Amino acid sequence: MNITLWVGQILLAFLFAVSGALKSTQTLDRMVETGQTSAKIVPLRFMRTAGVAELFAVAGLILPWATGIAPVLTPVAATGLGVIMILAATVHSRLREPRNVAANMLILAVCVFVSVGRFAVL
Repeated sequence: MNITLWVGQILLAFLFAVSGALKSTQTLDRMVETGQTSAKIVPLRFMRTAGVAELFAVAGLILPWATGIAPVLTPVAATGLGVIMILAATVHSRLREPRNVAANMLILAVCVFVSVGRFAVL
């Protein structure tokens, strides 16, 4: 189970590192072009904040569990990313983008898996 949780953590870390970097640096128009369609209705300041939060969560997904220093932060980070996915699904639902909503729900499922799995070990 530990290996499966690590795979989930690494997948989430990669996904959110890319997403967070793009949200933190791109213009709203470029975000829409690269698939971050929520930028159509979400203010730039909020997109930037979400991007920075995602980058902090990436560190929280990997470092605490790997080092053994405050390992409770790993499932907390996964939970926080799950909240971001629920918010993202809400925005994509308003934009009538069922594929993006489905992708958000899949990512949410991985977040829940990592969060529950890591909380269970604590």
